[in-house]
Amino acid sequence: MHQAASIGAQLLGEMPLLSEISPLDRSRRGPAAPAAGAAPARHAAIVRPRRFLLIDDHPLVRRGLRQLLQEEYPEVRMDESDNVPTFAGDAATTPWDLVLLDLTMPGVQGLEALARVLGARPDLRVLVVSMHDDRHLAMQAVKLGAAGYITKDSAPEKLTEAVAAVLAGEDSVGVAPAAIGGRRGATPPDAPPHARLSAREFRVLCMLAGGRGITDIANELGLSVKTVSTYRARVLEKFGAASNAELVKYCLHHGLVH
Repeated sequence: MHQAASIGAQLLGEMPLLSEISPLDRSRRGPAAPAAGAAPARHAAIVRPRRFLLIDDHPLVRRGLRQLLQEEYPEVRMDESDNVPTFAGDAATTPWDLVLLDLTMPGVQGLEALARVLGARPDLRVLVVSMHDDRHLAMQAVKLGAAGYITKDSAPEKLTEAVAAVLAGEDSVGVAPAAIGGRRGATPPDAPPHARLSAREFRVLCMLAGGRGITDIANELGLSVKTVSTYRARVLEKFGAASNAELVKYCLHHGLVH
C-alpha cells in the first residue's frame, strides 16, 4: 500500500454499519438487475463519473478522501468545500456526479447539512461520511434522500466500495437492512423517537434544535408558519416534550445536532 492508501487508512477503519456491497467492478459494468420485489433505484448508473465534491471542514480528511478516490477514479475532478453555505452558491450549475458529505461542521447542524444540499439539488447523489456510527441516524439520512451512509472509521476499501455502489445507482448504501425497512415504513420496535418521524418532521426537528425560529423555517422550506407550527406540535407530542429546549437536549444526546 503506497502513501495515499496509508494516509487514507489512518483516517478510515472498519465499519460495522456497512452492509454487503457489490465489488468495485460492478460500477464499471453497470448496475445489476434488481431482485424480485426490490424497490427501484432512484438513479441510473454512471459508468464514467467526471466530477466529485468533498464537503468536510477538516483539510486532512478531505486530502485523505481525495487521495483514496483518485486511486480508483484518476480522471475524476475532485472539488472541495469546507462548509455547506459555500456549496450552495455553486449548487445550481456544477455537474457533480457524487457529493461526499460530513455532518459535523460549523454553522450547519447535523443532518440539516444534508437537507440543505438536497434542498438545493434534489438530483444529487450524496454519500454521507460521518463520525457517528448510529444506524438510526443513518436511517434518517436515507429518509432525507442520501444515497448512502458510511462512517469515518471505515476501512479504505469500504469507502471505495460504497462510492462504486452509489455510482452504480444503488440506494441505502451502507445502511443495515433494519434501517432500510424503516425507510419503507417498518420502523424497528427498538427505534428511538426520532427514527419514527417523517422526513419533513425530522428536518423541522433538526432546524428547531439548531436554533431556527418558526418563521425562518417556514421561509426556508417554502411552507406557511401555521404548517411549520403543526409539524412542531407533532414532534413535541411524539417526543413527549414540552419545549424546544427539551428537543435540543434530546438532539444533542443522540448526535443529531452539534
